[in-house]
Amino acid sequence: MPFTEIADRVWVARHAWFDVNVTLVRGGRGLLVVDTLASAAAAREIVTDIAALGLGAGVEVVEVVNTHEHFDHVLGNATLRSAYGEVPIRAHETAAANVVAAAERVKRRYADPDDGADDPRAAEVIDTDVVVPDHTFSSAVVVDLGDRQVELVHPGRGHTAGDLVARIPDVDVVLAGDLVEESADREATPGFGPDCFPLEWPLSLDVVLGLTTAATVVVPGHGAVVDREFLEDQRNAIGVMAETIRDLAGRGVPVGDALAQAEWPFPVRYLEDAVHRAYEQLPRAQKRLPLI
Repeated sequence: MPFTEIADRVWVARHAWFDVNVTLVRGGRGLLVVDTLASAAAAREIVTDIAALGLGAGVEVVEVVNTHEHFDHVLGNATLRSAYGEVPIRAHETAAANVVAAAERVKRRYADPDDGADDPRAAEVIDTDVVVPDHTFSSAVVVDLGDRQVELVHPGRGHTAGDLVARIPDVDVVLAGDLVEESADREATPGFGPDCFPLEWPLSLDVVLGLTTAATVVVPGHGAVVDREFLEDQRNAIGVMAETIRDLAGRGVPVGDALAQAEWPFPVRYLEDAVHRAYEQLPRAQKRLPLI
């Protein structure tokens, strides 16, 4: 899908493969791209779509941001470098440290004939060179685009240990990465994977909410652009899930029985990793039974 302008000089392209969003921000110094898709080949769509905007001679990408380390957000880095030169690639320091391992894990899965090899685009992932972000930060940093600034903030752990959100204050836009997901492919369920932090996630979203107003446009990592109300609702649902897990563990429900023992705010089929991760991360004092 080509770029659609959602605010002054801010465009979003929603790509069908993984229903992932790529965001483009223009400033006086050039363009900033947030997230780069799941393969080098897929990222060539980004280059083509930028050219199709007809922004004028000399208007090129000068900054790239990865919201976290997962392959569908970083494996296009090499293509952006090839097209625009040695542009800085920014990420949280933990995300940058995990990019190679995360990519290699996914490549092994795609190479496994019993797992991901039936994906018609598996070879694209396997054949893509991994380019690690080379400009990192720990808490917050400002990217100067000349006549506007983009704030990168690590609000805490949630979808991964190294999530960031990007705020464009002059147009009241927040790019939330996979801390927020709207995608119908997953029934608007956030990505609770084997590296998530479900008990900390609500607190991280509280920080994100603090960066918003009632009029903020929120770009999720996957799915349609949303608003602050959607962000609040998803934060509250994740909070309910976290408290449900604390209650189950506190009552001595084993982790293997937890999904069947409660009502959940998201479809159960997406929550197995979340429950196991949360049980692992609970303080010992909150666990009444061996969690096996």
